[in-house]
Amino acid sequence: MNTEMDSILIVDDETFYIDVLVELLAGQYKVVVAKNGQQALDRIAKGFEPDLVLLDVVMPEMDGYQVCQALKDSPSTCDIPVIFLTVKSDVDSEIYGFDIGAADYIAKPFSLPIVKARVATHLDLSRAKKRLQAHNLLLEAKVIERTQEISRTQDVAIFCMATVAETRDNETGKHLRRTQHYVRLLANYLSQDPKYQEQLTPTYIDLLYKSAPLHDLGKVGVPDSILLKPSKLTPEEWELMKRHASFGLDALEKAEQEYGSSSFLAVAKEIAFGHHEKWDGSGYPLGISGDAIPLSARLMALADCYDALINRRVYKDAFSYESASEIILEGRGRHFEPAIVDAFIALQPQFIEIAQKFADDE
Repeated sequence: MNTEMDSILIVDDETFYIDVLVELLAGQYKVVVAKNGQQALDRIAKGFEPDLVLLDVVMPEMDGYQVCQALKDSPSTCDIPVIFLTVKSDVDSEIYGFDIGAADYIAKPFSLPIVKARVATHLDLSRAKKRLQAHNLLLEAKVIERTQEISRTQDVAIFCMATVAETRDNETGKHLRRTQHYVRLLANYLSQDPKYQEQLTPTYIDLLYKSAPLHDLGKVGVPDSILLKPSKLTPEEWELMKRHASFGLDALEKAEQEYGSSSFLAVAKEIAFGHHEKWDGSGYPLGISGDAIPLSARLMALADCYDALINRRVYKDAFSYESASEIILEGRGRHFEPAIVDAFIALQPQFIEIAQKFADDE
């Protein structure tokens, strides 16, 4: 049983009915009275929060239907059950009352036991509804928390797997961080362009960000003698190096076969397999060109290339930001999609900020 009294607002312009209802209910409930519709709404506006409203229909100036409609139109009062007290017992009047949100009708003159029973019933229903809403909110919070935990676990697993691939050629997890931030930066910028708006939704950009670290997953299949070679690769070695794109695709397809397809895996496969394709068709592994290259791979191509330029590799020293930008610009329309290069040029200060924020340890 509730330790706190439920509160009832009685709204009626007839003193007789008010007196009868107060005498009937005051011992069990906190009862507040209003003698017209506006006075009822004013009491609520001043902070009174009834658990139930007993509302006369026929009142001067503002009738019960108008009061009920006002209560139902407000988010703060729309869930308060309203029981109409009325001499209007015709079907059309009752249907109209229910349509605007009434919980029940009690015809005047009323039976006191019926009033008492219906008040108790609707208060019980209201409490049950509130408990259910609170329970649902708790469940929602738990589902959100669990979903976030699963997502964090997946992100950690993905990043660890990608880091294993990167460290095989003496790169670090910082490369992964930088490139995924570059990709997201470019995607957010291009999402304002009508050409890309439909594809570059917030959900898709999040997929790009999370899958970007897997771009060189296939390096696990390339021998150390090739990955770590400080001099120029022979034609045969270069052909084997290029196969890392296919190795990455194969690994992700096996994961898909084992655990089922997902939008994440679809984007990850595009990036792993296609980020060495070039806008003019001179890239690998398929030699496709232009829009035939998935947008995810086109974005990754510039991000990966820029980061490779500004950081030291076993086979080269780091380029300056200025030199790297010039090389990217020279690749406009050949290596890279022109619009992506234009986005890069506009975002150069942010690219440098990311590079410095996630700089490799000396």
